Amino acid sequence: MSSAFLTAEWRKLIMANYVIKPELLRSYVPPQTDLDLFENRCYVTLVGFMFLDTRVRGWQIPFHSDFEEVNLRFYVRHCGEAGDWKRGVVFVKEIVPKPALSLIANVVYGEHYQTMPMSHRWELNEDGLSVEYQWKSAQWNRLMVRADTTPVRWSDGSEEEFITEHFWGYTKLNEASTSEYQVEHPAWLVYPVHTYHIDVDFEEVYGPTFAFLAKQEPKSVYLAEGSGISVYKGRRVAG
Repeated sequence: MSSAFLTAEWRKLIMANYVIKPELLRSYVPPQTDLDLFENRCYVTLVGFMFLDTRVRGWQIPFHSDFEEVNLRFYVRHCGEAGDWKRGVVFVKEIVPKPALSLIANVVYGEHYQTMPMSHRWELNEDGLSVEYQWKSAQWNRLMVRADTTPVRWSDGSEEEFITEHFWGYTKLNEASTSEYQVEHPAWLVYPVHTYHIDVDFEEVYGPTFAFLAKQEPKSVYLAEGSGISVYKGRRVAG
């Protein structure tokens, strides 16, 4: 395998998981991929986390190494050349605070990055661990959890494993073309979540298809510790 295009740490990942009707995602599914279901349920996940010590080809870009990201994603699978199923994610939109980050990701990977003002807060006290991410579209949106201070490993075959263990990214370039890239990271520990607060204008940020999520409770909410990650340059798998 070639050397990584990008390395970083992804830390304190809030993952709010919603069950959605598969037909709502059909137009977003890249060619040569199928929706990946867990126990016959189709999920979309709102994720907020920190990029830390970000490097492109080993080089750290000044003022662009540590930053927030929030994304909305869903899950697909692709049958590889060896007949093996690769489990991956598709991003509806990824939000970051600096235009250069959006430019690089959109050009190199054909992704759907958008730049918005963002902030975060991590706080450890006697009540536990609080993690919060905010981003401003027409108004400020907020994703926050309070959790235990000690992370634990998820169970094999669990929903937590399904949500966190997708190691490929797929992007719909057009109706005939798909790009694929690989992400490497070890298994993540998760902090048991006590309470959460989600205040997001899903229609304004992600479009009318996802407006209903503003009134729907997530099926589950996780806080994952994260780890170091490596992202490899993409290639076309269709078109």
